[in-house]
Amino acid sequence: MALDQLKEFLMKMQSDPELKNQVLSSSTADDVAKIALKLGYEFSGDELLRMSGKKVGHVTVKKNDIPGEYN
Repeated sequence: MALDQLKEFLMKMQSDPELKNQVLSSSTADDVAKIALKLGYEFSGDELLRMSGKKVGHVTVKKNDIPGEYN
């Protein structure tokens, strides 16, 4: 299930500073999903965005609004 994969990825991110930096420097949720896929975690950018405002372990998922981005 994608939600389980997403939660596992967020938990891994807590203990991996390099991964955390990659995620924080990503421009879009789809970019984060691509990073996760390379590590064997499968979820979409949309699924990640739906987690906005929720906390998993010590990570709070937060959508960044980028000026000029279309909704």
